[in-house]
Amino acid sequence: MHPGPDGDPGQPTRPPGPAEAGGPDAADQRVTTDESATTTGGPLATARSGHAYLPRNWALWRRRPVQVAFMLGAEAVAVAILATAFARSPIPSGNDWINFAILAAGATVHIQLTQRQEERRRDRTKTVLIDLTAVWTFSAAMILPIPLVLFVIAVVRAQHWFIARRPANNFVFSSITHGLAGTLAHVTYTSLGPHLLGPPDWSGFLREFGTIVLTGAIYEAIQIAYVGGVLLLGSPAGRTVRNVLGSPADNTLEAITIGLGAVTAILLAAVPPMVAVMAVVTVVFNRLAELDQLQNDVRTDPKTGILNMRGWSESAERALERTARSGDQLALLMVDLDHFKWINDTYGHPAGDDVLRTVAQTLDEVTRPSDLVGRFGGEEFLILLPDIDEESTWDAAERVRVAIAKLHIVTTDKRGDPATIADRTTSIGVARHPRHGDTLERLLQSADAAVYLAKENGRDQVCFAPDTPGGGLPVTPPAEP
Repeated sequence: MHPGPDGDPGQPTRPPGPAEAGGPDAADQRVTTDESATTTGGPLATARSGHAYLPRNWALWRRRPVQVAFMLGAEAVAVAILATAFARSPIPSGNDWINFAILAAGATVHIQLTQRQEERRRDRTKTVLIDLTAVWTFSAAMILPIPLVLFVIAVVRAQHWFIARRPANNFVFSSITHGLAGTLAHVTYTSLGPHLLGPPDWSGFLREFGTIVLTGAIYEAIQIAYVGGVLLLGSPAGRTVRNVLGSPADNTLEAITIGLGAVTAILLAAVPPMVAVMAVVTVVFNRLAELDQLQNDVRTDPKTGILNMRGWSESAERALERTARSGDQLALLMVDLDHFKWINDTYGHPAGDDVLRTVAQTLDEVTRPSDLVGRFGGEEFLILLPDIDEESTWDAAERVRVAIAKLHIVTTDKRGDPATIADRTTSIGVARHPRHGDTLERLLQSADAAVYLAKENGRDQVCFAPDTPGGGLPVTPPAEP
């Protein structure tokens, strides 16, 4: 994974606004985009007190002390390793300098031709952004000596400075993390040599493949440790695995990018002019990544990060069709937060948004990978549970109700002071296919009716949909065997 701090992940419980979006860029591919520009002092105070690039004016000093200590300690360790590796590295040869020039030129073409796309992607992304320049930095780690690996990274980072335009302290941390990842990846790859680029030898090819995979894992692990540590220490209560590590799609894109970096290194060693083809490939790949992000934005609720009604309905319809063909069982949960208006009135709408985001993250954590979680609107959420019997449906609904009741949501009140919202209850309506409806629309209507029944019965409970217009099922769990 390549998280990369070019922003300030000090307050992850509230996604950045338009002026704050696009955050830490501490790794070659992954960039988390949380900013803490809302801390005391802010940009205006910095502007009055001095230049924002001066270390004494960095937003770093407004982070949590444990986060500052982690960042400074991690940077010190990285700098010591980089200095030692640099001093022990052999002097680059003439061919090394030619390879460096090819990679630096390819990276520059890639960055300059995709600059506008990267700016748009950074502005839209609230959590994790996959940066595709690892195609060049990872290949440099495989093929060049350490001084030139660091020079390639410097070429990439210098150009990213003008694209990302993030706080200086995060850019420094990001650049050091890039350098450490590339250096340790190089040490891993070269220590497991010699490497093949000659006649076919399948046993050797398999060993080479394993070496490249291990090198990529080291490259990624360094960035996870550095950037993931910053994010987790920034606000542990507001972080989930998905926030820090990204979605499955993010990780797939990242793996492809590292793979392209390996291909670039092989081409550079075997047929250097073919690297020009990789420059074209990376530009096209960048545009495909932006298109994928745009498609994801259409299906995702911007406030909570889960599926919106459009995205959820499309996936739910397909799941319902599969269930109808296979004859399996399926259930729909409608989760309604009790007295949500009271939260907005008491703490303010930003606190209400924090509650919605935390509840969405919780639903994602307590459900199965095959379940579909989406936001219905307002304070209501939907969960589609494929292939589930009635007793398991009850257990799943109760698990959701209890998980939300246990939440302690760290937020702010109307004055901006720290506040914690806890002991919130939910009313959950359950509809089962085909018992309460054989179409998605009918299931939604049945689940909605069950929510109203739960509200009328006193809230904070699970209720199955009525079998008839005038009746309802008891709100008691299945009998113990």
